[in-house]
Order: sequence, then structure tokens, then C-alpha cells
Amino acid sequence: MSASKYTVMGEPEQQPPPAAMTYNPQMQQQQQPPPPPAMTYNPQMQQNMSGVDAAMMMQTNPQMQHNPMMGMMMMQQQQQMMGGGGGPGQPPPQQQWMAAPGTIPGCPPGLEYLTQIDQILVHQVVELLEAFTGFETANRYVIKNSMGQQVYYAHEESDACVRQCCANARGFIMHITDNMNQEVMRVERQFKCCAGGNCCAACEACQMDVRVEAPPGTHIGTVRQDCSLLAPKYNVMDANDDTVLLIEGPVCMLCPQFCEVEFQVQSKDGQQLGYIKKQVAGLAQEMYTNADNFGITFPMDLSVAVKATLLGAVFLIDFMYFEQKQNNR
Repeated sequence: MSASKYTVMGEPEQQPPPAAMTYNPQMQQQQQPPPPPAMTYNPQMQQNMSGVDAAMMMQTNPQMQHNPMMGMMMMQQQQQMMGGGGGPGQPPPQQQWMAAPGTIPGCPPGLEYLTQIDQILVHQVVELLEAFTGFETANRYVIKNSMGQQVYYAHEESDACVRQCCANARGFIMHITDNMNQEVMRVERQFKCCAGGNCCAACEACQMDVRVEAPPGTHIGTVRQDCSLLAPKYNVMDANDDTVLLIEGPVCMLCPQFCEVEFQVQSKDGQQLGYIKKQVAGLAQEMYTNADNFGITFPMDLSVAVKATLLGAVFLIDFMYFEQKQNNR
């Protein structure tokens, strides 16, 4: 007998080799998964950080693990930008937008919203990079009505080196856009090295001021610091530089980071018509950031141009008294 007729016990029989596969480019294209859809840039996505991102950063950042107040601050930012937080296991509510009114004759385009409101809430966005590193970043603000519906969004344009060297005395251009991302208003402040103090505002060269344009390129008003001994004072002027309203702050501001500070909006004869109030944003946000919240009230029948100028006054007051260097806090 020949040995080829038997197999050794315990050894598996050898299988024939597989058939050779031929290259088929069409089959390779079918097996590849489709590419992910292209993502478009959305400026509003840059405003907030989700709770999942906040939790991941707390796990990967040793500074936040030893400082739970930072985590509280991040969650406050999420609730601020999303309009509040949902309960456990519930998705966060969506941002609410104020319905756009129709065109109003004689009203600057985009400022029709202001004809329907007598109160504005200005919430400064918490900048995480600035909170963690102390690096001064450009300010951003969400502007809402009394119902919490977003009306405008403001972002600062300034040079990075100027922000680090000049801090809150820096010049800037604040671009204010509506919910359609169209710029409807612009607030500009020039840098003045000798300005700032109440007593220094005796001459125009040393007066802090902002120029308000709506639409951009059309001057509608100015807010200019007035000379005073104790309480800060401002003149709200129209396009002809005629004073239409006055703003007067408190004589003393002790611990403005943890107390409400009210600036009264007055008529030229001293009658109070409203206020600009700096609100307490929360312990963590006040301690670790210079992000501030403001509320503005004014008569419903006030001129739209004057309302917009009062909004510009908020940015001037914020930079002069509350936009302090985070490390100094």
C-alpha cells in the first residue's frame, strides 16, 4: 500500500487554497462608507459649551478638579446661553428668539425690536480661555428682552495686544447683529490715555465716550462722560450732540462684583425715567471672570435712537467700572 491513501491520526485534513480574488475598483467604491456631511460655520455655536463638554473638561483639567467653582461657572454659562437648564435627564431648552417686527417708517433698519420693549437684559458671555488663563479676550454679549428672548448679539472688535496692555481703557468697536446675523448697530470707543476719572472729564480730550451708529455709518447718538467730583455722570446726546438724557451713578461703589449697582437714567430736569443696573451674575462667575450682567429700563415711548444710545452706554459703563483684570479679583 502506498502512504498517500492514509492520513495520520489527530492531524486535520488540509483544505484547498482559496480562489484568487481579482481587483474590482467598483466594488471598492461601494464598500467605502459615505463621507460625513460637510459642517457649516455657525457663529452662535461658538457662544455656548454643552454640559458634556463641561464634564469632560472637568475630568481632564486638574485645575478644575481642585476647584469645583470653575465647574459651577461653566454650568452657569451653559444655562445663561441656553435660557436656563433642564431637569435631570431632560435636554436643555432651546434658545428663544424674539419675533422680528415689520418695517417701521423712520426707524433705522433692524431697530424695530426696540419699539416694542421698555426693558433690555445684557448678558456678557463667560470666556473660558480668559477664566482659566487670565488672557484678556474680546467681549461678547447676548441682548434679550424681559421675557428672556434674544434680540441682539454683540461682539467686540479690538487688537489682542491692546487688550493685554490697555485692559479696560482700550478702544473698541462693538458690532451688534440681529437674529439674522445682520449688523444693525455699531458702538465705537476711542482710546484716551488721560481719561477715566470723574474729575479728569473737564475737557473733551479727557472725556470717555462712545459713538453709536445705526445702521453702521449713520451717527444717531453719543454717550459722553461729564465732569463730577464724586458720582459718575454721563450725557446722552442725539445726532446733533444735543443732550437729551442724563445718567448718574452712585457716589460709592463698594464691592461692585457682589452688589447691584444702579445708574439712574434722568431727564434734563433731573426726573428719573429708568436705570442701568449692574446685576449680580453668581458667585463663581463674579469671582473668576469679569463677565457682567446688566438690566436697562426706559419709557416705552422713548425714541428708538435714544434707546439704542442707552444700550451703547452699557458698554461704556461696563468697561469703565466692571471690566477689571481678572487677576486683580
